[in-house]
Amino acid sequence: MGVTPGGGTEVKDSEGLTLASTANTGSAESSWDERGHSADTGSTPGTRTVVQLFLQRLGEGDPQRVAALFAEQVDWVIAENPSVPWIRPRSTRADVAAHFAELAAGTLPEEAGSTVEAVVVEGGDAVVTGRLSGVVRATGKPFASPFALRLFVDDGLITAYRVYEDSLAVAAACADWTSCS
Repeated sequence: MGVTPGGGTEVKDSEGLTLASTANTGSAESSWDERGHSADTGSTPGTRTVVQLFLQRLGEGDPQRVAALFAEQVDWVIAENPSVPWIRPRSTRADVAAHFAELAAGTLPEEAGSTVEAVVVEGGDAVVTGRLSGVVRATGKPFASPFALRLFVDDGLITAYRVYEDSLAVAAACADWTSCS
């Protein structure tokens, strides 16, 4: 997955202003409840707010709080790779929590990181691009990759999740490859 849990995330707009950050947890989070609804009015948040909350919670490293932003049924797409234990099909909110818990368990948090380069929102569609890096706990091998994440938001919840990354780099860090034959 693109943005690594617990590794810290900062979301900046096109002018470099911080929109959400694990170092600035009060900004996006303070007026929204666990499900992302307004604490003041009960209204559902817009797509940009949901994306900001998602990135913030991801950076905080709590899989249950990340999953709370997803619909009960999720259209989840990450290219399957049998050598990467956390990359596999998912379809429910509970699966989302399991994904981020498995990702956190499989990587070293002190070595994990991500940089968000752009967030583009149009209606219920959002695209997040950036770079991710980490170290696989089992092998001690590092990985790094650019990523693109496409989220679909409906009624304040993420209903679809698409990740595009260098899955070969992640797989190579998971495996004890001595050659590619």
